[in-house]
Amino acid sequence: MTTAPHHLASVFVELAGGGAPGPPGVPTLLARLTRHSRELLGVRATGVAFLPTSRDAPQVAGSDEGVRRLEQDSAAWDEGPGPACRRSGTALRGTALAGSVARQRWPRYAPRALALDCTHVAALPIRSHSGPVGALVLLAGRHPQLTGDLMALGQSLADFAAVTLVREHEVEAGRALAAQLEHALANRVVIEQAKGALTARHSLSPDAAFTVLRTYARSHQRLLTEVAREVVEGRLDPRRPTK
Repeated sequence: MTTAPHHLASVFVELAGGGAPGPPGVPTLLARLTRHSRELLGVRATGVAFLPTSRDAPQVAGSDEGVRRLEQDSAAWDEGPGPACRRSGTALRGTALAGSVARQRWPRYAPRALALDCTHVAALPIRSHSGPVGALVLLAGRHPQLTGDLMALGQSLADFAAVTLVREHEVEAGRALAAQLEHALANRVVIEQAKGALTARHSLSPDAAFTVLRTYARSHQRLLTEVAREVVEGRLDPRRPTK
């Protein structure tokens, strides 16, 4: 299969995050990788699982919904060509799914893939500077053409996408951390405001005011920040008995 150089260049631009305003995000990049790898490599279907750290849930995409569900289950089972490739960090060459080796190694994965009319599978590692962070799975039909050149092109796509995927993951993780810190700071501010209100209202020390807030929240099984916010808004005085 030959590919026009300008088309191949446009694919790499998309995998680098180009083609749309703003950052594409990990799900969009995974969808691009599965779509373009299926087209360029001439396979029946492709799937990808991205797992940047052991603390993260795998993010999965597929060139069609059946493959996406299969790769989602494969990641949950930790069974199949994708997890095996990610663990080893090396490419998995074309394997017949109907063969005894595949059925023994992947007793759940192989029958599901065969049911999708895929008879052969290969997998390529998605690698970052710290090691494998996922795998690109290539599912072929009855006459697979997974030649060395196509596997090399597939690995180039996976390697190129890995740089952008890791970058976008770090950006998203940074945004999530910033949001958590902002939320924690906002909660701290309202608690300090509530302590100040109780200190002025009842001539309490800041420590005593905090004890009043915490005791009220625990005894009423409420969040401390909710109680503090109502104190600041003048809707609650935890030192007065409720009617």
